[in-house]
Amino acid sequence: MSGVTLNNVIKKYGESQVIHGIDLNIAPGEFCVFVGPSGCGKSTLLRMIAGLEETSGGQIHIGARDVTRLDPAQRGVAMVFQTYALYPHMTVAENMGFGLKMNGHPKAEIREKVAKAADILRLDSYLTRKPKALSGGQRQRVAIGRAIVRGPEVFLFDEPLSNLDAELRVEMRVEIARLHREIGATMIYVTHDQVEAMTLADKIVVLRGGRVEQVGAPLDLYRDPDNLFVAGFIGSPAMNLVPARPVEGGILAPAISPEVIPCRCPSHADDLVAGIRPQDIGIREGRTHRVEMTEALGGVSYIHCASDGKPKLVIETKGNHVERPDARIALHVEARSVYLFDRTTGLRLRQSRD
Repeated sequence: MSGVTLNNVIKKYGESQVIHGIDLNIAPGEFCVFVGPSGCGKSTLLRMIAGLEETSGGQIHIGARDVTRLDPAQRGVAMVFQTYALYPHMTVAENMGFGLKMNGHPKAEIREKVAKAADILRLDSYLTRKPKALSGGQRQRVAIGRAIVRGPEVFLFDEPLSNLDAELRVEMRVEIARLHREIGATMIYVTHDQVEAMTLADKIVVLRGGRVEQVGAPLDLYRDPDNLFVAGFIGSPAMNLVPARPVEGGILAPAISPEVIPCRCPSHADDLVAGIRPQDIGIREGRTHRVEMTEALGGVSYIHCASDGKPKLVIETKGNHVERPDARIALHVEARSVYLFDRTTGLRLRQSRD
């Protein structure tokens, strides 16, 4: 088990730079998730660690070794891709052991390692089947098993669940979390789905435009975002972000309330954005906002509404609270629930809330 360290890692394609001097330390045994929107550089960064993309600048260390210029086979990593890439004419056991066979490992060793991986992944009863006889989740477990038998120092996952339906994604999230607990290996996982990131990670790396926006534990990023991007990206439903301005006694955020919200604004505050989580907005008597729709999910409901000409908002309520379309309501927020950001820089104004 080895950690991974990136020192000022850069990637260029000709004159175009897509990874901008990333520094990152992933501890041995840590489950680290790279998350961000499409095109943010997360898969490119993963492929650089794997050796599938050349590093234009900086160093990559796995454990004590500088692997920046090593071939993929020499890095001690195993990668699980978005597509299963299984050989259709081979059985599950043959697919899982194929890499070892090609490297000349003895048959007895291959059988032993395949059996051990199959036991971890609960594939024992499927070893003689071929991929066409498996479900999507089972095929992905076979692909993971192929990585396990190699005994890598680091596991790399490139959006492995994106081709699965919603039910299978939940099932496989549980399987991958269990796998990490059982084998204790260092894992780096790429996804655009922040729900996967929140539920799987020890550490999340939020990327945008080839740069790191913030690094931290999932709940730390949720509770303490550094900037507007992280605040709006982490959390489902997303944080409501609305224009605000400082006034005597607090802030005025017309999209939320016509009344002053008594926040402590820093003296240099001018043009602001107020952030409020959906669960921190209450409903009260009034007619300031029009309901567009309600998503009633049983244990929780999401009410989508807006005030005329102002940003749309999502309010989370417990239970089966349903507001009919075009109903008029008013909203209420507690000052302690409001996050403030500088609109120009996007940075969090922490002293205004903490």
